[in-house]
Amino acid sequence: MPTPSFSQAARASSGLRIHVFGHQGAYPAEVAHEFGGLTGQDPGVECDLAIFAINPSEGIDSKSIAQWEALNDSMVPRLIVVTGLEDTQADFDDAVLLANRVFDQTVTPYLVLHDDAGLPCALISLQDLQIIDYTTLPPTIRQSDPEHQQLVAEFRKEYLEQMEFMGEDGFAAGLLFPAIPIWLERRIGIDIVKSYIDRLMH
Repeated sequence: MPTPSFSQAARASSGLRIHVFGHQGAYPAEVAHEFGGLTGQDPGVECDLAIFAINPSEGIDSKSIAQWEALNDSMVPRLIVVTGLEDTQADFDDAVLLANRVFDQTVTPYLVLHDDAGLPCALISLQDLQIIDYTTLPPTIRQSDPEHQQLVAEFRKEYLEQMEFMGEDGFAAGLLFPAIPIWLERRIGIDIVKSYIDRLMH
């Protein structure tokens, strides 16, 4: 009997059918491996969650756009993960603007904080303004300082308005599309994506 792959095992443990789409340059295979998903699936095949991986340096290809649109009628919950954050030529904001233009209006529950070298090192929650610091293992959660709060004030206002309009169940209903920054090697954002997967299991 063949041994199940890591992805199959993870998919079985979550009980969810997760399909991952995206241009090869956004590392969809690695994303699928991390979250127990499958790549190369037809959007018409039933799934419980569709994850779209996008790399702002690569853009979003026409195939990914067509796959996104094919899921509109079925109201499948969709999550966008932004990869390639270690490339300082493009950033999370670029990816979100692109996704808003060619997919749908997204929400950004977290924004990226950078270290002195310009590399992502932490995420700040727009819900409660807490910072998740990924330079420690496990990540450290702490309250943000006034400087950070001022920097994200406008983004937070927009996010809270979107959440009030869509409601907490908007994601599970396939109406709200969170965009999450991730860096697989540094484990940035992995816990956030898993928290969204957990929401669909209850």
